[in-house]
Amino acid sequence: MNHKSGGAMRGARRFAAIAACTASVAGLAACGSSSSSDSSGAATTAAAGGAATTAAASGGGTVGVSLILKNTSNPFFVSMQKSAEAEAATSGVKLTVAAGKEDGDTATQVSAIEAAVANGDKGILITPSGDAVVPALDKARAAGLLVIALDTPPNPASSVDITFATDNYLAGQLIGKWANGQLGGKKATIAMLDLFNDQVVSVDTQRDQGFLNGMGIVPKLDPSGNGKEAKTGKYTGGDYEIACHEPTNGAVDGGKSAMESCLAANGDINVVYTINEPAAQGAYDALKAAGKEKGVLIVSVDGGCDPGLKLVASGVIGATAQQYPGKMASLGMQAIKKLADGGAKPAVSDGLDFFNTGVSLVTDTKVTGVDSISVADGQKICWG
Repeated sequence: MNHKSGGAMRGARRFAAIAACTASVAGLAACGSSSSSDSSGAATTAAAGGAATTAAASGGGTVGVSLILKNTSNPFFVSMQKSAEAEAATSGVKLTVAAGKEDGDTATQVSAIEAAVANGDKGILITPSGDAVVPALDKARAAGLLVIALDTPPNPASSVDITFATDNYLAGQLIGKWANGQLGGKKATIAMLDLFNDQVVSVDTQRDQGFLNGMGIVPKLDPSGNGKEAKTGKYTGGDYEIACHEPTNGAVDGGKSAMESCLAANGDINVVYTINEPAAQGAYDALKAAGKEKGVLIVSVDGGCDPGLKLVASGVIGATAQQYPGKMASLGMQAIKKLADGGAKPAVSDGLDFFNTGVSLVTDTKVTGVDSISVADGQKICWG
């Protein structure tokens, strides 16, 4: 999901290198609560707020891996955990899972990184919550651990060995092109519901600015932060106005309060960009409470089974860019195990500075010239 900096995923190199739709992805169980480890050590349980537990894979595997998430409340990260647990149970890996209380909780993540080093783990999979984790990641790599970022590269990106991620700029661009096509030349009065306004993380800037690029507003990525575009001007189809940039912390309540602030600034908003689907749900709740939900295009990124695609199917979200977090986690687990067994380090995708795990636009309302898949097709592969 999600969350950035100049070192991560250069936007200028993406367009020629990445197809909009991913190939087949690994299967993933539906999002839900984690299971407890039994005597065979087939599962791992973790709680938000710094608690972490460990279970060895079946057969008493000795390759230690720590999965360090932003939180365990967002289904995106829950899907990563479930996929990592499934991989651990079959590949001889002892998996430890830790998570922060919320996006931005870097203190908990630093503690988990330090614990991974102290415990003699072979590798770390992390969705960094902010730049404060970088010194700890540097120490982990110096200690010989393979460090892989999932979804969110740190700043600088060279603080990890490799990133397994969605092309977040392309994800934003896809929903921007879709919104552009839906407007039919009408003035676009846009609410930008971002992740943060007190720190710069690449998922945030890339999705935000990719969306604006898809609308025909911003010519290129500005990794130094959001809100740098002209507030009024022309998009590809007509006139636009940026009504607001508000932080949501990627949460429903954050999306609701952000949308309320935007509506207070401009009651004519007809396009709402959201960093993720929980924020989109909150934005819709605010619009509905104000009696302004009709005729507003809401677009988002993530493509989760629930609530994401359910929101698209019901018409709350018009289109979303689907990611594959389960694939990020399972490939990361395999890479650490392979290296521990004497194999080679993982390599980036051709022409990119990260390993691309794919993205697909999901909508039941097609726009000419914008590749997309249906909600029904998206549900078959959601968050694998």
